[in-house]
Amino acid sequence: MTVLPSGEQWTIRAEGYEATVVSVGGGLRGLSYEGRPVLLAYGEDESAHAGIGQHLFPWPNRITDGEYTYDGVDQQLYLTEPARRNAIHGLTRWANWERADDGSDESTLTATHRLHGQPGYPHQLDLNLTYHLTATQLTVTATATNIGKSSAPYGYGAHPYLSVGRPIDECVLEFTADHRLEVSPDRLTPTGLTPVAGSQYDFSTARAIGDTTIDNAFTGLNGEWSVSLTDPDSGARSTLTSNTPWMQLFTGEAVGRTALAVEPMTCPPDAFRTGQDLIVLKPGESHTTTFHVSV
Repeated sequence: MTVLPSGEQWTIRAEGYEATVVSVGGGLRGLSYEGRPVLLAYGEDESAHAGIGQHLFPWPNRITDGEYTYDGVDQQLYLTEPARRNAIHGLTRWANWERADDGSDESTLTATHRLHGQPGYPHQLDLNLTYHLTATQLTVTATATNIGKSSAPYGYGAHPYLSVGRPIDECVLEFTADHRLEVSPDRLTPTGLTPVAGSQYDFSTARAIGDTTIDNAFTGLNGEWSVSLTDPDSGARSTLTSNTPWMQLFTGEAVGRTALAVEPMTCPPDAFRTGQDLIVLKPGESHTTTFHVSV
């Protein structure tokens, strides 16, 4: 039996939308609407690269040196970004997920994974991802439940790339945020917040991305927020909406600036170290995060 790099392939459809979910990481391999890309896809014979469509449990972004202290105990995570000496994007991106629904509804899919304790994260979580397509959007719901005996630090993020089928330099970007998290140039670790208004990162009035480079977290999103990418010629638009307190934008240099990563995050980088917006799951408690993608 031949196994594809991204594992099993599960397709859901509704009213012109088509999404492919894979068992490796429970990730979203692609989303299209009437044949045009809405989210950047990768091939069936490829593994996910540059984070395309991946889910980031139980923390998003980076933990500097992979070190943190929780409940009085020092922890050391594996350095999964060795060049920068960071632990990056959680523990489940390459794990095998199981499909939990019976497949009778062709517009909905649920995948699950049990995260067992391991070096640096001695906690047990049951994880659930539900994808649901309607005539207007894709809704992704991510839930974590602490099934262990002790409280667990937790954060969630996702790594979809908005696409309208052309290089993003030629596209129009629109979003609103109060602050941008600056990072060090070498290790991309947080150095402090700075206002967005009036800076080169101010896209509160829609304008072309041009050669602007972004790889930063943003906050001050003021409840439900949206990021839209628009083709100025055709008017085709892809939008991601969520209500997380943070998001990361990345102009996709790792994918040739063909798409814009828009990453909803429940907490900023280094939250395990700083405690900022860190979720603490007590035994038996759950946390749910939702985001939507539409044209």
